Amino acid sequence: MADSEQTYQLKKQLRKLEGYRGSGTELISVYIPAGSPIHEMGNKLREEMSQASNIKSKSTKLNVLSALERIMNHFKIYKKAPPKGIAVFAGNVSDNPAKVDIELIAIEPPEPLNIGAYRCDSRFFLEPLQSMLGSTDSYGVVVLDGREATIAIVKGTNITVIKKLNSTAHAKIRKGGQSARRYERLIEEQIEVYYKRIGNSMDNAYLKEEKCFVKGVIVGGPGPAKEFFMKMSPFNYQIKVLGVVDTGYTEEYGIREVLSKSEAILSQQEAVKEKVLVDRFINAVVNEGLAAYGEKEVRAMILSHQAEKVMLSEGLPHTSCLYVCPSCSTEARKAFRDKPDDSVPCPKCNSSMRMQSKELLLDDLNELARQNEIPVEIISTNTVEGNQFLTGFGGIGAFLRYKTR
Repeated sequence: MADSEQTYQLKKQLRKLEGYRGSGTELISVYIPAGSPIHEMGNKLREEMSQASNIKSKSTKLNVLSALERIMNHFKIYKKAPPKGIAVFAGNVSDNPAKVDIELIAIEPPEPLNIGAYRCDSRFFLEPLQSMLGSTDSYGVVVLDGREATIAIVKGTNITVIKKLNSTAHAKIRKGGQSARRYERLIEEQIEVYYKRIGNSMDNAYLKEEKCFVKGVIVGGPGPAKEFFMKMSPFNYQIKVLGVVDTGYTEEYGIREVLSKSEAILSQQEAVKEKVLVDRFINAVVNEGLAAYGEKEVRAMILSHQAEKVMLSEGLPHTSCLYVCPSCSTEARKAFRDKPDDSVPCPKCNSSMRMQSKELLLDDLNELARQNEIPVEIISTNTVEGNQFLTGFGGIGAFLRYKTR
């Protein structure tokens, strides 16, 4: 899966932000696109501070001013916007009307931001980041008809047009005194040249150092030209065509139309990768190979560095709690599916251990693996294999470097 850890961390931050609601319009969202100067947004925020003095509610006015000040101070650490832009969220997130808790969360997105925005509302403006939660792999898109073709690369929400081509088959050839058969043959030859030009442009766009760097290509367009093109296949064999779809347009609008009709194709690619990984894990477990599952087993494998790769289901419902014994200072962790216990017996002195902290078991094991420099794959629950991993293996597994006897 393409950077499933990064996707999971973004999902985690967005879930946290989604849960906040402001009392009035006091939650501020700021987006600065890639390559945009930060000082321009700083000027915008200063203008907003002067406008905030007109807010009638005293508490809302103070909270807005405090949030704006926090954001402006945060921007001072940047000389320019990060390479992919930045999104900053600030506001009073306290659910206690008698208490103010101004929190600031800054997110550098996995894909370049193409939007600049300032929003003050009762909830945070998250849609630009939420749209990035799809695949972060690169895909090629080619749209063509008998007269023109557009070649593009799509990554996340970004579309980059690489090349546009035009067919000269009908423009350069005139009937004149030629026979109908000769005229048709000349047309066919020029169309073949046109298809070869498209194939050559695909090779230049999608191959790098003798290797295809896009996960696959989707071909689209109106009419039969795309089918004739695919039958000829004038591109390098390393380029994998994932599907062919009908569109009403070419050029950039045709690219977007191809994407809107290819969600099933693209999601299937992610599902295939997840299926391969989970099937490999299941085979290792069944054949008593280099694999382990279960919270205690996987935690031990992480701590002993026997784990080569950790797999965690994003649907893992458990809470991980840290307990400390007041008598002998023993620390212990325990996972709960339902409401955690406030205290548990100490395994050493049998005193009552008190809960010190709690977090999602998914976050706990993910962070533990990261601290031990072990890669983590977050397995979705959107596929049959992902659900099988969660229900059959508790959503926690690991591939091992070796097994001890």
